[in-house]
Amino acid sequence: MKAKVNAAEIKNRKAHYDYFVDETLECGIALRGNEVKSIAAGKANINEAWVTIQDGNLVIRNMFVSKYECSNAFDVEERRERQLLAHKREIRKMREQVMQKGVTLIPLKIYFSNGKAKILVGVARGKKNYDKRTALKEKQVKRDIDRATKMS
Repeated sequence: MKAKVNAAEIKNRKAHYDYFVDETLECGIALRGNEVKSIAAGKANINEAWVTIQDGNLVIRNMFVSKYECSNAFDVEERRERQLLAHKREIRKMREQVMQKGVTLIPLKIYFSNGKAKILVGVARGKKNYDKRTALKEKQVKRDIDRATKMS
């Protein structure tokens, strides 16, 4: 009988603030050692991470996974490159989209599905400052409307 991993979702909160996310893709992550336990404990950070296509594979760079407390001293590096697991046709489709100017791949969140660590990768375009101000203004208006309806 397998034990279920009760894990927290790790989100990239700045992603939707800094980028317009056009499309998403769920990928697996090739992890080593106790990295799975650290991610399940919520000890990872993807805020400064990005995804590249290298030799026909998706690779996530600058993703921080802290060392597991109960692991040995010879554990893996915290900010190493990790390979993402996706089908070749999905990778080819993403490569075509990334070839366009201003389009990049960013990690949106890490979560567990059926006991396996998954990462949601977004095809994104960068926002300008005026786009960010508009998004903040819309968010504030929505909050004000929610408050007004709650008080009524």
